[in-house]
Amino acid sequence: MGKNIQEKGIAIEDNSIIPGLFGQFDENIKIIEKEFNVEILIREEEIKVIGEELAVELVERLIYKLADILKRQKKLTKQELMYTIQLIYKGKEDKVKELLDDIICITASGKAIKPKTLGQKRYVNAIKNNDIVFGIGPAGTGKTYLAMAMAVNAFRNNEVKRIILTRPAVEAGESLGFLPGDLQEKVDPYLRPIYDALFDILGFETYVKFVEKGLIEVAPLAYMRGRTLDSSYVILDEAQNTTNEQMKMFLTRLGFGSKAIITGDITQVDLPKGKSSGLKTVSKILEGVDGIDFVNLTKLDVVRHPLVQKIIEAYDEYEGKA
Repeated sequence: MGKNIQEKGIAIEDNSIIPGLFGQFDENIKIIEKEFNVEILIREEEIKVIGEELAVELVERLIYKLADILKRQKKLTKQELMYTIQLIYKGKEDKVKELLDDIICITASGKAIKPKTLGQKRYVNAIKNNDIVFGIGPAGTGKTYLAMAMAVNAFRNNEVKRIILTRPAVEAGESLGFLPGDLQEKVDPYLRPIYDALFDILGFETYVKFVEKGLIEVAPLAYMRGRTLDSSYVILDEAQNTTNEQMKMFLTRLGFGSKAIITGDITQVDLPKGKSSGLKTVSKILEGVDGIDFVNLTKLDVVRHPLVQKIIEAYDEYEGKA
């Protein structure tokens, strides 16, 4: 481990959080030991950390922050552990409290939805402070889910009268014409991720009730043409698959008392060759316009399986070489 080895005892006031801190089969402790090259033992009412002086100091700060999380929510996910480690390395562990306190809304199952990274918090703040926000970043960064949570919160607070969710129906190597059913049945697979997120936030019964009353609309982007969307929270998902013409059409639908959130991943464009992505172009056109904000999320904001972040890194490296 090096020359300057020290052993430090860390007192934990509330012993009930120790199982959550250690994780199932001590998996959290194993991660911490590997990340900081230390050995961690539990002795009676304190945790002993053995390693190089700087590593021991960092682990002590980490354990106190993880204890704060566990006091608040009784559970520690692997993503929260890994992200807190990143903040510790950067000396930004004080930001953990901001993330814990910023609850957007509560789901039908009672789960609190909140930003889980500083990038996600910037995104949520941008949505609060602007009428049009572009959330751009790789898969798993919470772009669409957080936008929907903000929409539901605004709807519950009577800030808007309805929620409209839309996506361009662009085939990723398949043709709509060969799919069975009428037009709605053909486009439903493209809208499925939106449905799934809504069911999770609202619950299926509430979602159905709101749809029947016209308070929530889920539709392909083509259905937006010719409409003016007043008092609405409008979310355009998978916006990298819009053409320049479609993006302009969508943005000019916005009426009074409305807010638009546009999400997409510019590395996952499924448009035919020769077609420019409206999401790539729009930043050059609207950058700096008051009331419009662009938030770029990165692999550091991925909140899916830890391997997703590694996959993104691997593809970035491969494409950089290419």
